[in-house]
Amino acid sequence: MATQFRRIGVLTSGGDSPGMNAALRAVTRAAIDKGVEVVGIYEGYKGLVHPQLKRFTDRDVSNILSRGGTILYSNRCLEFKEEEGMQKAIATCRENNIDGIVAIGGDGTFRGATDLSVRGIPTIGIPGTIDNDITSTEYSIGFDTAVNTAVEMIDRLRDTCESHARCNVVEIMGRNAGWISLEAGIAVGASAIILNEVEFDEDKTIAQIMKAKKNGKRNFIVCIAEGVPATVGDKLYSEKFAKRFEEKTGIETKFVRLAHVLRGGAPTMRDRLIAAQMGSEAVRLLLEGKSNLVVGMRDEKIISTEIGYALKLDRMYKGKITEEELASLTPEQISEMRAYCDKRTEDLRKMYSLVAELSH
Repeated sequence: MATQFRRIGVLTSGGDSPGMNAALRAVTRAAIDKGVEVVGIYEGYKGLVHPQLKRFTDRDVSNILSRGGTILYSNRCLEFKEEEGMQKAIATCRENNIDGIVAIGGDGTFRGATDLSVRGIPTIGIPGTIDNDITSTEYSIGFDTAVNTAVEMIDRLRDTCESHARCNVVEIMGRNAGWISLEAGIAVGASAIILNEVEFDEDKTIAQIMKAKKNGKRNFIVCIAEGVPATVGDKLYSEKFAKRFEEKTGIETKFVRLAHVLRGGAPTMRDRLIAAQMGSEAVRLLLEGKSNLVVGMRDEKIISTEIGYALKLDRMYKGKITEEELASLTPEQISEMRAYCDKRTEDLRKMYSLVAELSH
C-alpha cells in the first residue's frame, strides 16, 4: 500500500444507477480495511467545488446494498468544467487531506476524474450507468437492474396486450445506446426492436408482424431505443410510429415510455456483485499509486483502462473521434481499438439477429 494515502474521497456523479450504493459500500469498506479513512463527497463534483463532505465509517454504509439511487446524491456540476471550479475542488481536497478519489459514474464523470488526476489528485473511475454505453467495459453497474425492470414492465404490458389483441410500442431509456432495448426486447419476445446501431425497415417489420397475426398471434411488443428519435431528427418518432403502425395494420396500438423508472429500484444480485468487485479493485489501484484509470469488465474479468484511452475508444466506437485524437495514438493502438470496436459491434448485431429468428 502506498503510504501517502491516509484518506480518500468517494463520489457519485451523472445519472444515478442501481448498484452505486453497493459500489460506495465496497470502496468504503475496502479502504477502511486497509487503514485508510474515507470521506463521502455529496452531490458529485459539486461537493468538491462547494464542500459537502462527511467522514464515513463502516456503519455509514450499512444496509445500503439493496437501495437504489445513491445516498451521496448526484449533480451535473457545470462549474467544475471551468478551471476556476476545478481549482476550488483541488483546494477542497488539500484542505481536507483527501489524497485520492474514487469517482462512480459515466463518461462525464471520467472526464472529471482526468481533470483531477492531471492536477495532482489521483483518481480512479468506476462505471455506473444503466445505459451500458462505456465502450471500454462490457458491463456498467446498473445495467442488469435496468434490463430486469424493463422486462418486468413489458411483461405486464404483454398481459393486457394478449387480452385485447393489441400492440404496445415501448420507448426504452439508454441514451444513444440500444443495449437495454435489445436485451430486454429479446427477453420479452418483442416482435420488433428499433435501435440506432442496426438499420431498420419499417415496412418490412410491419409485414412480418402482419404475417404473425395471420398465423394466430394476438399480442405484439415493439421496443424502440431512446436515442432513435434524436437520430432520425423527430422527438416524437416513437409516438408517431405507434400511430402509423395502427393505421397500417388495424391493430389497436398503445404507446408507453418507460423513462426514469428504469433508473430506480433495488439492484439485482449481478449489479451488487460487480459493484463490490469494482469498488474493491478501485481502492486497490489507488493505494498502489495508480491514477487516471477506469475499472471495467471484459470476458467476465475485472480490468482497468487509462481514462484518456477509454474516452478515445468510446468516441471511436460512436464515430465521434477526431483526426487530432487519432494522430495522438500509435498505429498499434488504432488497430487494437478498431478491432475491439468491430467486435463490440459484431456482438450486438449477432444478438440482434435473434429478433427476426425468434419473433414470429
